[in-house]
Amino acid sequence: MQARISLITLGVADLDRAVSFYRDGLGLATDGIVGTEFAHGAVAFFELQGGLRLGLFGRANLLRDAGLAPDAPSGSPAFSLAHNVGSRAAVDSVLAQAAMAGATIIKPAQDTFWGGYAGCFQDPDGHLWEVAWNPAWEIVQ
Repeated sequence: MQARISLITLGVADLDRAVSFYRDGLGLATDGIVGTEFAHGAVAFFELQGGLRLGLFGRANLLRDAGLAPDAPSGSPAFSLAHNVGSRAAVDSVLAQAAMAGATIIKPAQDTFWGGYAGCFQDPDGHLWEVAWNPAWEIVQ
């Protein structure tokens, strides 16, 4: 796995409030909430430095998307790190590497509702990672 974090996603209690805080309060640029046409898909992205993005996703939706129970106890992950790659094959490769290193694959790689391909793993301490190929995002090597 090439050391690259491309997206940090925060699970939030109120997406509208969180977008307002980051956009209006902190002045971060965003196109606003997207994905509302999908059940459990509403999310907002903010461009940060060096191609890094901050994502805001309803907490229950973040857990559901990762394959965890949406009503998981409060000690469950409230954020995820995403490692975006340039192809579907690279998603499979990184997930296999993570599993060999001791990660627990909690969501095998699969086609996503938003047109990409992704899977999720938890590291030995339970931190949530998504490995994704998004055809709409250019990966800078």
